[in-house]
Amino acid sequence: MFIARQPIFNDQLDVYGYELLFRLNSHSSQFGGVSSQGATAAVITGLYESGIENIVEDKLAFINFDEIFIHSDALELIKPDQMVVEMLEKIKIDAPLMARLQTIKDQGYKIALDDFEEVYHSYPLTPFADIIKYDLMVTPLATIAADAAAALTQGKVLLAEKVETQAEFQQAKEMGFTLFQGYFFSKPIIAGHSVSKSPTKLQYFKLISELKKDDPSYDALAELIQQDVTLAYRVMRMASVRSNHDLVSSIRYALTYMGLNEIERWLNILMLQDLGKDKPEELMKISIIRSRFAQTLAKRALLTYNAQHSAGMMGLFSVLDGILDQTMAEALAGITLPPSIPEALLDGSGPLYPIYELMAAYEKGDWATTLRRSQELNIEEYSLYHDYREAIQWANEIISNLD
Repeated sequence: MFIARQPIFNDQLDVYGYELLFRLNSHSSQFGGVSSQGATAAVITGLYESGIENIVEDKLAFINFDEIFIHSDALELIKPDQMVVEMLEKIKIDAPLMARLQTIKDQGYKIALDDFEEVYHSYPLTPFADIIKYDLMVTPLATIAADAAAALTQGKVLLAEKVETQAEFQQAKEMGFTLFQGYFFSKPIIAGHSVSKSPTKLQYFKLISELKKDDPSYDALAELIQQDVTLAYRVMRMASVRSNHDLVSSIRYALTYMGLNEIERWLNILMLQDLGKDKPEELMKISIIRSRFAQTLAKRALLTYNAQHSAGMMGLFSVLDGILDQTMAEALAGITLPPSIPEALLDGSGPLYPIYELMAAYEKGDWATTLRRSQELNIEEYSLYHDYREAIQWANEIISNLD
């Protein structure tokens, strides 16, 4: 079973929930098994057994239902305060369906109409809907102004799907949309200037360059870190956490205790956090999830230890352009990296690119590419969901230690 998630933001770019994308196995259809009923049942059962909070944390899960599975008692396995029931756009509407929707609304579940293309006033399910989802690729904002206004007057929440640019995000906000889904938040806003020589970035690059030397010096690293009191404090704090709060007496001792690879990983994470202070926290979280997921995929593909470490860095830096509002080439300029990382991120080539493509495909729910790349890398299908879920948990632990 594959389960990935896509964030849904409010108008302050805080995560409101996650839409769950799923597929049962390599032999299934888009929704899995012989019908969408089987796939949704498997997802609901899997989420219940493994703990839905391990996938969506304390946010809402948006899960698709069809006219068959909406009648199943399995729906009630997930509590109303954990799930939004999404009705698929091609659903068959009849009296039993409308009665069931009223029942689950009375139980406290929120209902969303997915990929809404109908005439708002005449569609039979709009009275049951709490959230109306518009796919901006199918229904551009200019074509739905009247219906969106009508929905707002009736207290509906408007959700814009497939928002690809900041301009679309701003336009949708002005029209009254308050929920947003898409990759606009992870794309750079090129403002006509470069921040590549900012003091924070240069300081981190000096540290990374020292770490990439054939014989890195702990003394040189400690001296660079001590030039920034905030960075010094955070390194000491991390080392303390790693040592179960045993005495960590100096920066140099903290570095030797952690080891070079662990130092590099933490410094990269701290760099992204510092440089992305004005960005949604989810962007930082995605970079950490990708770091862990990519490194695990490289391990399962039996790449060398150094290649596994490079895969983790590649995943971590894969959203650096969005964090810095630069092109990826500008963002990576000045960082001493293994050639395989810029090859994957800039050129779509090199030994790490298959790992990158598998990671990105799984994240987006591109199951055809996921299956093809996992087979090419000899990675068992069943391990992907486990590894992805573990990467989410790991990222949450990392972020909690950064606060």
